[in-house]
Amino acid sequence: MIARRCSLVGIRLLVSFGLMLGVVGNPTVASALYALRNATLKAFNAYLTDVESENSRTLQQGPFLWLDGLSSTDRNEALAKLKSGQVLLRRLSTKTAGRDPDVPGGMIHDWEGVVFIPGVSLDTVLHVLKDYNRHATYFAPDVEQSRIESHDGDSYRVFMRFRRQKVVTVILDTEHDVHYFRDSPLRVHSRSSAVRIAQVENPGEANEKEKTPGDDDGFLWRMETWWRIEERDGGVYVQNEAVTLSRDIPTGLGWLIEPFITNIPKETLEFTLRATRRAALGK
Repeated sequence: MIARRCSLVGIRLLVSFGLMLGVVGNPTVASALYALRNATLKAFNAYLTDVESENSRTLQQGPFLWLDGLSSTDRNEALAKLKSGQVLLRRLSTKTAGRDPDVPGGMIHDWEGVVFIPGVSLDTVLHVLKDYNRHATYFAPDVEQSRIESHDGDSYRVFMRFRRQKVVTVILDTEHDVHYFRDSPLRVHSRSSAVRIAQVENPGEANEKEKTPGDDDGFLWRMETWWRIEERDGGVYVQNEAVTLSRDIPTGLGWLIEPFITNIPKETLEFTLRATRRAALGK
């Protein structure tokens, strides 16, 4: 009897999950349920304004790296982890971090991470980050294609095709405006904004096409990124904050689906920092 009940529960979960995937795979239904709404975008932009303000403040007043704002004990512990090769991550879109986004029809994901790359210079790391024509090599398999579309000094327009895989595989064609700023001989920060994000249908096939941005399955509607790079302690610290916007969780499936959607931003950020470290060490 117990085994039968467990089996029935499993079947219900599979059916519910299958229905969710069916909605994801149906463009008409997806458009009706998950199209980007003005209220969603307005809430995201309001959140983004707060993030920009905080980043401007810390660039002017410090700390340049978030770990330098920790207590002495926590900072020493964090530095020891970084020197051992770990990536430190923290989630900012929470009440305890002072940001509590209320986004109708959407979810904001705000993650910040830092990694230490020993024995390299600031310019070495910058060479990796600015080498966009090779990002599909440095950051594979998350980045499938990459190229510089235009370049003027420290400003870039970049194309990237992202692959996101977690239960389902999603391919996204994106364009980014990226600007680098030299704060001192040993410090640089950059600001990257995805100016276009289009989900790709049937990637790699003859009938491949892009969905209309904002009228898709809602896996990634917006992506904003801040990098801070500092050379010290015999290497380079690389810090990245990524704020993204996705659809919300289907009603009744939050407990099942939310871990998959919310884990992708965190895992992508950790992968990006590790790949940056690996590529810089390879130089």
